[in-house]
Amino acid sequence: MSLAVKHPPAADRVYSHVKQGVLDRRYEGGTLLTEGELAEAVGVSRTPVREALLRLEVEGLIKLYPKKGALVLPVSAQEIADVVETRLLVEEHAARKAVPAAPRLVERLEELLARQKEQAAAGDLAAAAVTDRCFHAEIVRSGGNEILSRLYDQLRDRQLRMGVAVMHSHPDRIAKTLTEHEEILDALRAGDAEAAVAVVHRHVSWFSHLARGEVR
Repeated sequence: MSLAVKHPPAADRVYSHVKQGVLDRRYEGGTLLTEGELAEAVGVSRTPVREALLRLEVEGLIKLYPKKGALVLPVSAQEIADVVETRLLVEEHAARKAVPAAPRLVERLEELLARQKEQAAAGDLAAAAVTDRCFHAEIVRSGGNEILSRLYDQLRDRQLRMGVAVMHSHPDRIAKTLTEHEEILDALRAGDAEAAVAVVHRHVSWFSHLARGEVR
């Protein structure tokens, strides 16, 4: 019985370790991870490693190869195109619905933007990518549609992974991101739904350029 109680946390530790490694690009696309290496790295047996890898395969971050290990899947052009299309549908709708913006939403976005500026200035791109996602998720959540919020959250890890990859490949992009977040916030403050939607469209569409052979 005690083994059953200990088992989930061990699998969770492996899951978090691998997922974080993939998201912050410590494990690049194309890397082959073996059960033995992961068991040793996290300090657990192979059983929880297997359980964690199965969960990560379902999420589309890795592909399991029996007796070989797990291959970290590269971000594909199709995946970027799909994420961009879904984000545009959800976020343009959310921006329109957020007007007139509640003071609490404006305050929260100001807070997140300030945090992102600090992280960018410190060169912590992984943290800045997380805050970036929170900024957008906050606008989506403000509409109060639970189903849309859940759909948006399902894109979370894919967005994070792409966001970090993009910022590493295009370090100049972070300044543009901050400016566009500022513009989204200004449009929401001014109660200008169309301006907010236009900036969101420009801001999110930029990712689709990566789908034309610029993937890293």
